[in-house]
Amino acid sequence: MNNTSYDIIIVGGGMVGSTLACLLAEGFAKDPQKSNRRIAIIEAFDTVDFDKNTPYDLRVSAISRFSQHVLEQAKVWQSIKNKRISPYEAMHVWDAIGEGEIHFSAAEIGEPNLGHIIENQVIQSSLADQAKASPFIDWLCPNTLKNLSISDDVALATLDNDTLISAPLIIGADGARSQLRDKANIEIEQQDYGQHGLVAVVTTEKSHQETCWQRFMPTGPLAFLPLADGSSSIVWTLPADRSPAYTAMNDETFMQTLKEALGNKLGNITSVSKRATFPFYGTQAKQYVKKRVALIGDAAHTIHPLAGQGVNLGIKDAAELAKQLLNSSSSDLGSLKLLRKYERARRGDNVATMRAMEGFRLLFGHSASVVVNARNVGLNTLNKLPMVKNEIIRKAMGV
Repeated sequence: MNNTSYDIIIVGGGMVGSTLACLLAEGFAKDPQKSNRRIAIIEAFDTVDFDKNTPYDLRVSAISRFSQHVLEQAKVWQSIKNKRISPYEAMHVWDAIGEGEIHFSAAEIGEPNLGHIIENQVIQSSLADQAKASPFIDWLCPNTLKNLSISDDVALATLDNDTLISAPLIIGADGARSQLRDKANIEIEQQDYGQHGLVAVVTTEKSHQETCWQRFMPTGPLAFLPLADGSSSIVWTLPADRSPAYTAMNDETFMQTLKEALGNKLGNITSVSKRATFPFYGTQAKQYVKKRVALIGDAAHTIHPLAGQGVNLGIKDAAELAKQLLNSSSSDLGSLKLLRKYERARRGDNVATMRAMEGFRLLFGHSASVVVNARNVGLNTLNKLPMVKNEIIRKAMGV
């Protein structure tokens, strides 16, 4: 078996792992002293060419303006735009119990939009195409990580086809069930939220007005995310023991139930795609780094998706780790001193966002009258404080 040496190995070629690889490749291309560096991406599933004529996929992400800037730096944003994106100009959030509401608008802060709703497959395919075309990146697919050995100066990875590859740094970007995290013996803290997310694409009687609509109910939030063709991608948080009943409903019953759940905000639901559900967990790796090993994205942390921040946090991880690796004067990319700079920069933000989402979940899941009254007063008061409200949305956008 031959041992192919790399400078960096990335396990996982999804949105976060490929973003990191493309950022690093762009950095290497700009620095003559790094022109001989090489990256390996180990990915189990190859991407499918995107077809504009296919229906919208069920899995979408709300990409923040910060994430957009990172994807521009990775040289993939134009490719994403050429495929299919859906900018949104406003966000309307309200409480199902009471009259509390808040409205965020791009116009109020002088921005063209608040972000974009983009299918995951659109982002993934654009990143994969960029990675495959890069002279700095080897796309090893379909492959998985079979074994991992860490020594003082190198990480040695055995692939499922028994190929051996090595690098001074190996990075886990392989999702919430990360193989690399397990093989590196990094433990996680996990909380089962007892909820499932139901996703589908629907059309509505009234226009979505390029607005994200989110209604908080005691059982969990319901979000309608605007798509460019006038339809909406929905994410409906449901108790885990009740979600099977919603997927089993016939379309007519489901559409009527969905209309009522949104408070008839967009009129009748006129069509619905197939539906799917997935469980919600909150996880934090007890450590993001070890010598020769780093975790990013869902391999390091997952949060409740009620504010759509999961993939944006992962892209922030990729941007920060790329910055540390490209700016380091050390020749040892896997040194613990270097990797801890990345961990210090990202763990606090990730944990704080996770706790904030859990706090919102608990706050809006509480039906005691004193809590209901307090949160409704809070929403309405905040809505009347434009300077504070607009600072909140700017921070969420990353501008």
